[in-house]
Amino acid sequence: MRVVEVVDKKQAREFLEFPVRLYAKEKNWIRPLDKDIESVFDPKVNKYFRHGEATRWLLYDDQGKTIGRVAAFINEKTKKKTDVITGGMGFFECINDQDAANTLFDTAKTWLEERNVEAMDGPINFGERERWWGLLIDGFMEPNYCMPYTFLYYKDLFENYGFQLYFKQFTFSRSVSQELQDAWKEKAERIKNDPNYSFKHLEKSRLDEYGEYFRQIYNLAWANHQGVSKMSEVQSKSIMKQLKPILDPELIWFSFYKEEPVGFFIMLPELNQIFKHLNGNLNWWGKLQFLWHKWRKTSRKVFGVAFGIVPDHQKKGVEGAMVNAAAELVQPKDRYDTLEMNWIGDFNPKMIRICESLGARAIKTHHTYRYLFDRTREFKRAPMMD
Repeated sequence: MRVVEVVDKKQAREFLEFPVRLYAKEKNWIRPLDKDIESVFDPKVNKYFRHGEATRWLLYDDQGKTIGRVAAFINEKTKKKTDVITGGMGFFECINDQDAANTLFDTAKTWLEERNVEAMDGPINFGERERWWGLLIDGFMEPNYCMPYTFLYYKDLFENYGFQLYFKQFTFSRSVSQELQDAWKEKAERIKNDPNYSFKHLEKSRLDEYGEYFRQIYNLAWANHQGVSKMSEVQSKSIMKQLKPILDPELIWFSFYKEEPVGFFIMLPELNQIFKHLNGNLNWWGKLQFLWHKWRKTSRKVFGVAFGIVPDHQKKGVEGAMVNAAAELVQPKDRYDTLEMNWIGDFNPKMIRICESLGARAIKTHHTYRYLFDRTREFKRAPMMD
């Protein structure tokens, strides 16, 4: 076997094409957009290169056939956030062969050790963790946009090497037509009838204004949690700009108390239900296909992107009242069938309880692993959130 670092366009193309061959018989695998993968490794696009570095490799067998790929990265801003200096490995794809997998893992480990790293998390992304993060363990159905779909045998490849479970990520699902459970109804009705509260969906003509509402709520609700940094005004505007071409304004809701923003629930039409028709290409023909499928309303699935309530208004029923307000508008139109919510970590029992109390159930499980380079060191799972 031979490991080769990706340094030219031909190798970069092979990095994209290898999984297409590997998953050729997997009917539920959806090819990611080429540009989404390539942007991770482009310093001109990926802001994480400002305070980190990344590289990737291909693995060839003795006949010169590609049998695996992997990437490794280090983020100087986050590598010391736990008690062990940690780097990342990801974009792992491999035939069902432990020796081949070990070669890829060793390659990433050696690269990280040369940079004074003490552990590697994987498979993760060199970027935001809602993308390309985790190994699919349960729920082998069509993946949501930028969520990994991987073979079940990868679990053995990781664990046989010595990776240990750092945390689990769940995807929850519920029917759009489903009513709130009784436990929520009373609180939701009370909030709905309180004149101090109001609920509004996004207006495209006021995108910057709603982006600022999003930023304010996000920073109060989520910042300072494990691995979550405060959002800047530039970041919130960038997010809204990215969402604009694909959003449905009636799926993005905000809660206000005395006209001050206190909660949000951002949902989008699930894009992989369209992108699965594009074969990874968002060229001019792919863009025309995308617009056609968007016009045809091909996607019947809603994807929950983000959810947040500022601390002073949590546990009061604001979540349920906001969901009810959305349901009253969306349900009669019969536009969508299901709602899925990604990336609910097992270290976040509060969010798990919210999902379950909304009538959602876990339908997919991903694992994020950690490998300690010092095999005598005590392993610790991800800390629980308050």
